[in-house]
Amino acid sequence: MSKRQAEDSEALSTPLKKGERPVKPEENDELGDFEDEFEDEFESEDEIFEAGVDGRPDAEREAEESRDTMDVDQQTFIPGRSKLQAGESLSPDLSTYEMLHTLSTTWPCLSFDIVKDSLGNNRKAYPATVYAVAGTQAESRRAKENELMVMKLSGLSRMDRDRDEDSDDDDEDDENADPILETKSIPTGATTNRIRAHQCPQTDSSKTPTVWTATMTEAAEVLIHDVTPHISAFDNPGTIITPQQSRPVATLKAHRSEGYAIDWSPLVSQGKLLTGDNDGKIFMTSCEDGGRWVTDDRTFTGHQGSVEDLQWSPNEKSVFASASSDGTIKVWDVRSKSRKAAVSVSVSNTDVNVLSWSHQTAHLLATGADDGQWAVWDLRHWKPSTNIAPNPASKPVASFNFNKEQITSIEWHPTDDSIVAVAAGDNTVTLWDLAVELDDEESKDTAGVQDVPSQLLFVHYMEMVKECHWHPQISGCVMATGGGGFGVFKTISV
Repeated sequence: MSKRQAEDSEALSTPLKKGERPVKPEENDELGDFEDEFEDEFESEDEIFEAGVDGRPDAEREAEESRDTMDVDQQTFIPGRSKLQAGESLSPDLSTYEMLHTLSTTWPCLSFDIVKDSLGNNRKAYPATVYAVAGTQAESRRAKENELMVMKLSGLSRMDRDRDEDSDDDDEDDENADPILETKSIPTGATTNRIRAHQCPQTDSSKTPTVWTATMTEAAEVLIHDVTPHISAFDNPGTIITPQQSRPVATLKAHRSEGYAIDWSPLVSQGKLLTGDNDGKIFMTSCEDGGRWVTDDRTFTGHQGSVEDLQWSPNEKSVFASASSDGTIKVWDVRSKSRKAAVSVSVSNTDVNVLSWSHQTAHLLATGADDGQWAVWDLRHWKPSTNIAPNPASKPVASFNFNKEQITSIEWHPTDDSIVAVAAGDNTVTLWDLAVELDDEESKDTAGVQDVPSQLLFVHYMEMVKECHWHPQISGCVMATGGGGFGVFKTISV
């Protein structure tokens, strides 16, 4: 499985129309009487109207414009099934979006995380604001330019639609604000494989929560930063970030190989971190009293391949799950002295790249594999491991092979236990509603397109997409990143 994109490549662009500019007539140095070339043609207002705005009949002008206009195919493009012909390109149906913005950075950021803010929950007002952290992937010869980016995206307006004539002009101007991307840079010196953020609430509610980031780098190190001052600086103009504030508060060097799996416990406020590497080892690091970060040298072992993803249980402080290239999902209890998995289940014949634990229904776990298949499992049907070999998986609650390339990211909706977002190597972010139930005959033809699951709500096209996340506080908002930059969107479907 290819874990990274190729080095930067330049996108080629061609004009939409080709033609020759009108040649400017030669100037005559000799002055003479001004002659109106349309003098005989325009004899009445009726004739002027019929002749059109450029002196030609409307029918003639429209025929020429029709020849020059780019042909638009209104058919639905289905990745993996539809093919673009030479000279064709994709264009989104803007009527299906409530919000759609794209932003680019100097280097690709193939992993990011959204940071919670104090602007309120379940937000639906515009323009929207998003705080996030991301790690870059610079060219190998310029690896020292890699950085951790702390970002504020503001002015994210809704799509410009026809409004009521009585709508307030000031409100309309606010909703149509231009998007702004502000960044604070922290040097890392190595490519970021994956990054995750964690908020540590203060005992004094009037103070800003501490925001930790954990960055797994290509150099097999885990960097922990306190980015609280960087985030605060966005809303406090003139704030100076000192070099000391941009240094890591801890650098973890327990791993002997690089890795991609990392997760903060949502139930341990002071900070507890899991990290997994390509050797199949999982380490746990905790923040002790006094702010000292300590890594337990007793590793969790059992995977026969690389650890691709990790996630803590949303409701049990001592339980987490891991996904591996050995095709298994394992469930662990950190209280076990043996450091062996409590449950081990084979869920795929290929690498299991990603997993996501439902926020609302704790016994549901979603997984995405290298063969493009993703599935939802009921953990209540998984039996404890009794031997070294993993148990065969029971039948999944749901399983989909719509994508024809590897699944690179999967995440449950933060408040709806039937909605899932999936990113894949076929350049798509798809939104799914598992609550939709149609019979087999009806599901063969979804919205006029054959062989599309009825649970598929939306397909968002994004080149080289690697990771997607729901915003936990903006209703229905999805943010994604890939080789071409960031995308922030909200559909009319969710």
